[in-house]
Amino acid sequence: MDQTSDPLDTTIRENAAGPAKASGDSSSVEQHKLGDQIAADKYLESKKASRAKGLGVKLTRIAPGGTV
Repeated sequence: MDQTSDPLDTTIRENAAGPAKASGDSSSVEQHKLGDQIAADKYLESKKASRAKGLGVKLTRIAPGGTV
């Protein structure tokens, strides 16, 4: 896992990894729905991408080979 300084990111990541419901005597555990886990992952990744430097587009100059 990458280390984030935002406590909200850490809380969201821990809640998505943990169980949604847990019972005591019958030992039943219910996991978060897959759609919810995917939505949490997309949210955290988009938040991380928005903090990155640059526009997410790399511009390069292409020169045809053979002529100088």
